[in-house]
Amino acid sequence: MEAGGNLEVAIESLLNVEKQMRLAGDVAGTKKAVTDILQLCFEARAWKTLTDQIMLLSKRRGQLKQAVTAMVQQAMQYIDQTPDIETKIELIQTLNSVSAGKIYVEIERARLIKKLAKIKEEKGLIAEAADLMQEIAVETFGAMAKTEKIAFILEQVRLCLDRQDYVRAQILSRKISPRVFDADTSKEKKKPKEGENVVEEAPADIPSLLELKRIYYELLIRYYTHSNDYLEICRSYKAIYEIPFVKENPAQWIPVLRKICWYLVLSPHDPMQSSLLNSTLEDKNLSEILHFRLLLKQLITMEVIQWTALWSTFKDEFENEKNMLGGPLGDKAAEDLRQRVIEHNILVVSKYYSRITLKRLADLLCLSIQDAEKHLSDMVVSKALVAKIDRPMGVVSFQTAKDSNDILNSWAMNLEKLLDLVEKSCHQIHKETMVHKAALKV
Repeated sequence: MEAGGNLEVAIESLLNVEKQMRLAGDVAGTKKAVTDILQLCFEARAWKTLTDQIMLLSKRRGQLKQAVTAMVQQAMQYIDQTPDIETKIELIQTLNSVSAGKIYVEIERARLIKKLAKIKEEKGLIAEAADLMQEIAVETFGAMAKTEKIAFILEQVRLCLDRQDYVRAQILSRKISPRVFDADTSKEKKKPKEGENVVEEAPADIPSLLELKRIYYELLIRYYTHSNDYLEICRSYKAIYEIPFVKENPAQWIPVLRKICWYLVLSPHDPMQSSLLNSTLEDKNLSEILHFRLLLKQLITMEVIQWTALWSTFKDEFENEKNMLGGPLGDKAAEDLRQRVIEHNILVVSKYYSRITLKRLADLLCLSIQDAEKHLSDMVVSKALVAKIDRPMGVVSFQTAKDSNDILNSWAMNLEKLLDLVEKSCHQIHKETMVHKAALKV
C-alpha cells in the first residue's frame, strides 16, 4: 500500500483478504494479512486503531491459532516503541486479554505480565505488581526455556520479599530445586522427537544459569535474614561461594567467605554447623583472611573463650561488615555472638567437669549466677546439653542419667573385664611358678 493512502480503506481491504484466507483455511495467507494490518497501524502511529484491530481480529469466527500467535508476537515488538506510558499499558492490557486462556500464547502472556508488573513496580505499586506476577504459573509451561522459567519465579519471589510477604516467598522459592543449577549446560541439546513440545530459546535479557543461581541464593539470604536463621544464611553464602565465576575472582569470594565465617560463628551448635565449620577450616582460601581462621579455630578448640578479649579483637571486623557485600550481619548479631560464646564455654565446661558449683560456673563464664543458670537452662531445653541443677546445694551435674539396661550392660562389661584380668593373672602366676621350678632343678 502507498504511504499516503487512506488507512481505513487499506485496513478494510486487508480485512476482506484476511476473511477469504481464514475461511479457505490458508494459514500462511491469514498470518500475512493479520501482520500487514498491524504493520499499517504501527507505521501510521495509530495506536488506538492498532488495539481495536487486535481485539477485532482475535474475536473473528474460526480465527486460526497460528494467526493469533503471529498477531500477538508482532504486536509485542511495538510495545517499547509506544509514545507514552498510558499507550504502552493499554497495548499490553489488550494483548493480555487476547492471550488470556489460550495455551498456544501462554509464554507471550507471561512476558506481557512481566512487562506490566515492571511498570507497576516503577510506579511504586509493589503489591499490585506481585499480585499480577502470581497469576502466572510458569512451572507448567512445557515450551518455555528453563532459564526463563527460573528467572520468572525468582522475580515472583523478589516482589513477595519487597512487599514483606515472607510466607508466599518461601512457597514460591520451593518451586525451584537447587539441583537444577547443577545441570551440565555444555551438553548438546537433544532434538525433540515427533509430537514433543519444542522448547523455545530464552530471550537475550535472561541471565545465565550460574547467574540465576547467585540471584536465587541472594533472595534466600533475604528471606532467612528476616527470621535470623544464621545456619541457612551461611549455607546460602556457601552455595554462592562454590559458583565458579565467584571462586575465580578474589574481589568476589573474599567478602562471601567473610560472611560464611561470621554466620558459622553466629549459628547455634549442632551437627550441621560442626560439619560446615570443619569443611570451611580446611579451605585453603581461608589463609588469605587469617583473622577469621583464628576466629573459627577458637570455636573448635575445647577451651573457654574470654568474651572481652574476643570482642576487642574482632569488633572492628564486625563493624566493617556493613561496608562489605551483603551489608550488616543483622540487628541482633552482636547479642547473638555473645550468646554463642557463652554456649561454647558451657559445652567446654561440661566436657571437663562431671559436677561443678554454680558459683564456679558463673566465674568461668564471666556472668552472674542468675545469668549462668538461665543460659544453662536454655541449652538443656534446646537439647544441646544434658545437665541437672541442684539449686539448694548450688551444684550442676553434667552426668547423663542411665536407664536400667545401660547400668546392667556396664556391670556385665566390668565383670567380663575383671574375669579377663583374673585369668591373665593366673596365667602369669602359673608361668612364673614353672620358670622357678625349672631353675631349682638345674
